[in-house]
Amino acid sequence: MDDLPITHDTAARRFEAWVDGHRCELDYELSGPLMSIVHTGVPEAVGGRGIAARLTEAAAAAARERGWKIRPLCSYARVWFQRHPQQADLLAGN
Repeated sequence: MDDLPITHDTAARRFEAWVDGHRCELDYELSGPLMSIVHTGVPEAVGGRGIAARLTEAAAAAARERGWKIRPLCSYARVWFQRHPQQADLLAGN
């Protein structure tokens, strides 16, 4: 999934990718420079391909580029940050 095209819809506060006709998404809320990741969703039909990881990676890259901190409220995002300690400087409170 390295070539997965991900779009960032800033108005909807969502990162999304279409895979085999299924919309995969990561939704966030923004309060000043704080991005709260509230939902990561990948339909079961296309699960297990690393799509949620790519969406979270895109969100982290966008936050870093904009100088935002991240609060991972959804369970997937929390686990992703635990698995990627090199991104810990993005977490709110760090």
